Amino acid sequence: MTCTAGTGERTLISRSFRAIGTTATVVVRDVAVADLAERTLAGEVEAIDLACSRFRADSELQVVHDHAGRTVKVGALLFEALDVALRVAEHTGGAVDPTIGNAIAALGYDADLGTVTSRPAPPARALGTVAGYAHVQLNHRDRSVRIPHGVRLDLGSTAKALAADRAAARIAETIRDGALVSLGGDVAVAGPAPAGGWAIGIACESSTPAAHVDQVVAITHGGLASSATSVRTWSAGDRHVHHIVDPRTGDCVEPYWVMVSATGSSCVEANAVSTAAIVWGEQALQKLCGFGQSARLVRFDGEVLSVNGWPQEEVR
Repeated sequence: MTCTAGTGERTLISRSFRAIGTTATVVVRDVAVADLAERTLAGEVEAIDLACSRFRADSELQVVHDHAGRTVKVGALLFEALDVALRVAEHTGGAVDPTIGNAIAALGYDADLGTVTSRPAPPARALGTVAGYAHVQLNHRDRSVRIPHGVRLDLGSTAKALAADRAAARIAETIRDGALVSLGGDVAVAGPAPAGGWAIGIACESSTPAAHVDQVVAITHGGLASSATSVRTWSAGDRHVHHIVDPRTGDCVEPYWVMVSATGSSCVEANAVSTAAIVWGEQALQKLCGFGQSARLVRFDGEVLSVNGWPQEEVR
């Protein structure tokens, strides 16, 4: 997704940098606070990476993996990320499940994506149903977690969406004005919005120029997220695979929907629905009606469908 200027506002100021395998962007209205906003975003992204990365040997999540089968006390940020991941899993009926760590690694995504795509493609290892989020035990009294032996977690999209929410809120509080944060298309806004709202371009690639997006929509609060099967892709043997895993099979989802965008009261809520819809496939439209969140779905044949008040697209 691409942010564009809000109606009636002076030009918005953006800062972008590469982090956690994607593009991190912050947008504000005053150039005088843009550098501070960027530093704040960088700090939040580094903190979530150090807590939740499954690729960093020094991450706190790796400590949990190393002590699988035992109870481990963890820091506040990792505990929050785990709590969010389990709530999303329950909210989506297990469609978005953090216990897919072994499954996505078996598909070949066991290192930073740049490393994965630059090396020879090994065939996928054995795939199967994942353990399931109900086997992850959190204790809120002492902030501890226990996962079963052999289970590895992938907090993936939920942690990234959480980082966007946290960063937007912190930046808005720090600069005493509105801010938009995008982490690879996971968008969160906080504070006063520009006139007409924060205008966001919808496209598979978050780096798509504003003139080439599929649609522009505006939000004034909460979040907006898109999930797509054409990004974060790599080869597993002779297969072309992507990062959205069906917990029922341990394999990447057959792309009935090639992209789903959704709104929410937070980026976490929006991302939960956009990711789950990809997993739900043909059942997504029926299931989405019960969530009350606006969503736009692009089917494999190019047809665009929408639910729950997503704005109609202009005919070009």
